[in-house]
Amino acid sequence: MRAAPTILHLDMDAFYASVEQASKPSLRGKAVIVGGLGPRGVVATASYEARRFGVHSAMPTAQARRLCPNGAYLIPRFTLYRQVSDVVMAMLRELSPLVEPLSLDEAFVDLEAGGVAFDSDSARATGERLRADIRAATGLSGSVGLAGSKMLAKVASEEAKPAGLLLIEPGTERELLAPMSVRTLPGVGPATGEHLRRAGITTVGELVEAGEDELVRMIGRAHGAGLYRMALGLDDRAVVAERDAKSVSVEDTFDVDLHDRVRIRGEVQRLADRCVTRLRGSGHSGRTIVLKVRRYDFSTLTRSETLRGPTDDSGVVREAAARLLEAVDTTGGVRLLGVGVTGLADYTQEDLFAQSLAAGPEAAGSTGGVGSTGGAGGADRTGAAAGRAEPEAADGAAGAPDGPEPPGEPQEPPERRWAAGSDVRHVLYGPGWVQGSGVGRVTVRFEQPGSEPGRVRTFRVDDPDLEPSDPLPLVGDTSG
Repeated sequence: MRAAPTILHLDMDAFYASVEQASKPSLRGKAVIVGGLGPRGVVATASYEARRFGVHSAMPTAQARRLCPNGAYLIPRFTLYRQVSDVVMAMLRELSPLVEPLSLDEAFVDLEAGGVAFDSDSARATGERLRADIRAATGLSGSVGLAGSKMLAKVASEEAKPAGLLLIEPGTERELLAPMSVRTLPGVGPATGEHLRRAGITTVGELVEAGEDELVRMIGRAHGAGLYRMALGLDDRAVVAERDAKSVSVEDTFDVDLHDRVRIRGEVQRLADRCVTRLRGSGHSGRTIVLKVRRYDFSTLTRSETLRGPTDDSGVVREAAARLLEAVDTTGGVRLLGVGVTGLADYTQEDLFAQSLAAGPEAAGSTGGVGSTGGAGGADRTGAAAGRAEPEAADGAAGAPDGPEPPGEPQEPPERRWAAGSDVRHVLYGPGWVQGSGVGRVTVRFEQPGSEPGRVRTFRVDDPDLEPSDPLPLVGDTSG
């Protein structure tokens, strides 16, 4: 614990939904829900307007539609979210060399290490300036917590939401925490919270009154002792500037269970390519290829193959993933597929024999196991198993196996799919975004960040004058 509130926690407000509202003027002040749009989709973020209807993250999209039928339901646009996040994180690194990102929209900052704050007054001034600078650079709001520890700084930012700042003066921690729910403390999830509730403990103050010995008896020594310290406001964890990535993965949940083995193989190949793209983007290579298959009955299988050396070659990953798939029974149907790479390194093995020389995973040091069975539990968000990593694409994205079309009759080109919220550009009307599509038509609202709410027009899905487009920046030149 520090004697001054020089640890800052920034949490952008309803980040994905706020970005969508900022880039789509007609949605400002309205309920916006971002996530998977299919029957098995999950909410990634809901705007504050949508939260008034009871919509929240990790909720099934189908349930959200029942609670908020008039909301705007949009696919995630992670290219834009990452661009905005990069701007915000760069601003944090100007404050201090010690910045610990937790996700695209959340980070700890050690203000003392940056020499920008040493007491309450300078810390508050730095926090207010940061919020103003973020608003000017992105048009978005963020909530700031300031305290003498990471835990308290995060509690403060949550209490400051939305668009606020809360500074916890050292010495006032216990008074502030006492009336709060035990769920406020890190590590107290639904199961632990329910266990404590049955014992008559619902607030942090009641945790302190119960005492360390009682908590150890109830929930074990390691968890009980740590929970008691947090209830007292004690937290000595340092802000860590770099976090080594342990794995890179992507996955898709499908609207309808896949039964066609050829289609399943094609999806695995497509996921392998996406995984390698992300792997290369992070500057890593990896030794172990992992295949994840969630079947029709929610049983989840994982299979892995360890290569002789790290690789970032898409061909190697595709071949390994295909071999792993051969060891999985998909007869009953598949609802989710994922491909990942672990054992990361910051170089690539030049030895050509890094890839497996055997026909099966066993000869390449394969390990495989059956994962625990369970519900969908937020798995629609790609990479959720790796610590709230951001999703990669809307669920149920259809993909076809690579390779030439078989000979036969000429085939009609596939109908273009226009996902709600995606960026488009029309030759005549300029930039806009898809409001919806169906029965051969796509409806587009033509507007852009900083403009007035735009007009709506409907086109054929194959209109040659309408093309997908890159997102426009939220602030600055939007003419591109």
